[in-house]
Amino acid sequence: MKLSNTLQRRIILEELRKLECHPTADELYEIVRKRIPQISLATVYRNLELLSEGGQVLKLQQTGKQKRFDGRVESHYHVRCASCGRVADIWDDEVIAVNRQLDVLVEKLGMEGYMLELNDRCEKCREKDEKPE
Repeated sequence: MKLSNTLQRRIILEELRKLECHPTADELYEIVRKRIPQISLATVYRNLELLSEGGQVLKLQQTGKQKRFDGRVESHYHVRCASCGRVADIWDDEVIAVNRQLDVLVEKLGMEGYMLELNDRCEKCREKDEKPE
């Protein structure tokens, strides 16, 4: 049975929104295949791009890195682990206040947008470094 593009897109979105992590298209493809075994990686990529263009998901891009996707589109920031590349959300009130200021600046300057991403090392990478060999 062939599923419609719209149904495939809905399932991709549902699976992405269940996640706390920010998967690559390849990682999300492996998850979605459990519900739609016949789906192709190209279909997942294409639908993620369409969902991103439509403002239903966030596309996190960094030069030289695979794109990651976020099902939460509310105003928030991300911190990327400098060691493993894992991405996590930041919902801190002070960071959200900075976001509002940047929104005003972007509008004042007539720019299309901005991307601010914080960098740190995740807890798993810190623990790995602290363990004795």
